[in-house]
Amino acid sequence: MDKTINVGLIGFGTIGSGVVEILNQNLDLVEGKAGVKIRLKKVVDLDITTPRGVEIDPKILSTDVSEILEDPEINIVIELIGGYEPALSFILKAMENGKPVVTANKALLAKHWEEIIKSSKMNNVRICFEASVGGGIPLLGPLNESLAANHIQSIYGIINGTANYILTKMTEENRNFEDMLGEAQDKGYAEQDPTFDIEGFDTAQKLIILTILGFGVYIKQEDFHVEGISKITQEDIKFTQDDLGYTIKLLAIGKMVNGELEVRVHPTLIPQNHLLASVRDVFNGIYIVGDAMGPVMMYGQGAGMMPTASAVIGDCLDIIKNMDKEVLYGPKYTQVKKIKDIKDITSRYYIRMTVIDKPGVLHEISGILSDLNISIESVSQKKRSEGGEVPIFMITHEALEKNVQMAIKKIDKLDVVKKESLFIRVLDE
Repeated sequence: MDKTINVGLIGFGTIGSGVVEILNQNLDLVEGKAGVKIRLKKVVDLDITTPRGVEIDPKILSTDVSEILEDPEINIVIELIGGYEPALSFILKAMENGKPVVTANKALLAKHWEEIIKSSKMNNVRICFEASVGGGIPLLGPLNESLAANHIQSIYGIINGTANYILTKMTEENRNFEDMLGEAQDKGYAEQDPTFDIEGFDTAQKLIILTILGFGVYIKQEDFHVEGISKITQEDIKFTQDDLGYTIKLLAIGKMVNGELEVRVHPTLIPQNHLLASVRDVFNGIYIVGDAMGPVMMYGQGAGMMPTASAVIGDCLDIIKNMDKEVLYGPKYTQVKKIKDIKDITSRYYIRMTVIDKPGVLHEISGILSDLNISIESVSQKKRSEGGEVPIFMITHEALEKNVQMAIKKIDKLDVVKKESLFIRVLDE
């Protein structure tokens, strides 16, 4: 191996440290598969004094990003600082200078996809981002290449470990949401401000990337429905599990229906015998259905230092093997004719209401549902408290979303309804 590929790493945090550790441990293996020598020439971070727990030559550490972006000897730039700026400027400058880029920055890709891909094409340099969705799970490469002969019919993803951990523990340990959120924060799975994870925004950003590769269209986050798990109660978990045979998961959904694409993120009732129902704790699972190959499931660690760093190194190898090839990013073909508004989807629904226990309440609620063409499949009231508050649980037959939304608004205006009602969509595939 006479040729040497020089790599510049921007961001020496958790994932960056993992990249350094993998190169320390497995360099011979990586070089053998690349067919070239790989040299980590420069590592840039604002803080280069705090120990990271990995061995690194202090001479390659710097706080000056120009030592990577402007160095003609550096062949590949890895961006792992996250966020929008200065990450976007660094990536664009690297590509302007003819340097291919590897990133795990799903937020940046989701928001600035068009600008980044335009620069990639203009400068004929690759940008690889396997680590941006699913951490160490080989997902985007297979979706873009191995499954390329398929019209993708649907993508269902559990792709946020924090939300999945909380829902798993609520299900298995009969704990409430607030307790499990606190435990997730104590274990470092959730940030002190957990909004990004528990309200579905992280999942939405990853779904944007999956939608680009799976269906050939770029959809901005503000253009589709995003809903989190903070309103899920132990009552919802217990009833749907024990009485209905479902598990509640925060699901990213991309689904083609007669040329119309549904893109949405929300809690979903999944049958307990479905493969996705078995995805526990902080693990991720992505279930893809293609017209030729049928269903396929990808499962593994969706975050963490070493799994994500593994995907980053894999992208570097991809770039090394394809350096001389023309950049062909961006969908050349899409079967999508229209993006379907969530109000126009149809689904079965689980509905939980808290009402005053007195005669005639159920009749009044049923009347509202009937007027909006919503048929009740089953109804249950778990406890009686004459004159007090009781929960009512319902499962509907398939109904139009906008009718369900309208029905819930009308139901919640009734004097007998004492808390905001909740509805959750059901996955029946």
